[in-house]
Amino acid sequence: MPRDVPTSSSATATSGVAPAGRDTPTGETRLALVRRSRRVNRELARLYPDAHCELDFTDPLELLVATILSAQCTDKRVNKVTPALFARYRSAADYAGADREELEGIIHSTGFYRAKANSIIGLGRRLCDEYGGEVPGRLADLVTLPGVGRKTANVVLGNAFDVPGLTVDTHFGRLVRRFGMTRETDPVKVEHEIAGLFPPKEWTMLSHRLIWHGRRVCHARRPACGACEIARLCPAFGEGPVDEATARGLVRTGPFS
Repeated sequence: MPRDVPTSSSATATSGVAPAGRDTPTGETRLALVRRSRRVNRELARLYPDAHCELDFTDPLELLVATILSAQCTDKRVNKVTPALFARYRSAADYAGADREELEGIIHSTGFYRAKANSIIGLGRRLCDEYGGEVPGRLADLVTLPGVGRKTANVVLGNAFDVPGLTVDTHFGRLVRRFGMTRETDPVKVEHEIAGLFPPKEWTMLSHRLIWHGRRVCHARRPACGACEIARLCPAFGEGPVDEATARGLVRTGPFS
């Protein structure tokens, strides 16, 4: 393990209880955790200066629909489907009145197409009935819409409305646990804990950077530890191959859109 990676104290390792003031996943003080977490973010910003949402969209409605389609599907596949979809359905009213069979045919390749069609049609109707056909810009409103949870809502808020939000997808959750920023596995609890480590202005870009790193380097099964440029800051260093040549072979270059 790299020399300056934080490790749990011996008291924590033997008793399972962190010393006073060190009740963090790594046994660091809270202040040390905040500082290291923000350093991770700065390093990710250096590595991925062009990080952005990899779903193609031009307005909040398009992003909302694309994010619903991205469930259990790659952004690349969604981006192949949405040009025809967005050309056919241009407004909430269009989705509300969509022919179900036609809509399902267009989105079929994204998987779970029946459930997604239900959500999209229901979404169009709800937007027309309650929001004048417009996508609302508040989390409390977005999460009431069919097919929209906190993750989808935060994607839309951060990327279409410039309202800070954390996108806790599988990549985000995996990386913040590996970086020792949280022990939580529940997405809402993860969101709340990570929000406390960073200023709101960083939330949206932090999400993009973690997702980009997760897709390219810090994979679920075999993270490319030996090729990771921020391994010195990671308590989970060694979960994947540490030999640089082997690790380089695991790095994916993208793009993923």
